[in-house]
Amino acid sequence: MRITRRLEFDAGHRIPDHQSQCRHLHGHRYALEVTLAGEVIAAAGSPVNGMIMDFSEVRAIAHENLVALWDHAFLAWRLDALVVGLLGSIPGHKTVLLDVVPTAENLAITAFRILDPLYRDRYGNHLQLRRVRLYETPNCWADAVRGEIPAD
Repeated sequence: MRITRRLEFDAGHRIPDHQSQCRHLHGHRYALEVTLAGEVIAAAGSPVNGMIMDFSEVRAIAHENLVALWDHAFLAWRLDALVVGLLGSIPGHKTVLLDVVPTAENLAITAFRILDPLYRDRYGNHLQLRRVRLYETPNCWADAVRGEIPAD
């Protein structure tokens, strides 16, 4: 069985080598979908009876460990000297430095790697993160899927 929880956040980024508009500083209303797979829990009297995991708990984990950190931040590649220098000169600016260029694909992979260990088999029901889908716009998204993500 699979379940999916969607969360949204706002963030800025730039793709320094892009040949079009995305090389400029800009932002998006991102949507993050977290898809989990596992066995439905059969435990009469338990608050998670009949579930893989409570949707509110799925949200709480993703929010605390990713969304709260990326929301209203500028997601910057640590080797983008222009952005790192500029944003570093603004006191208290919320900047998240990444080891990868912040494309939708790389952000989805990064999100998967952050969240994956946090959802593992929490109830003895073989729970596991299956997919992170990151929408950069309503029409453009990237999927990081278990078994398809390159090694670190």
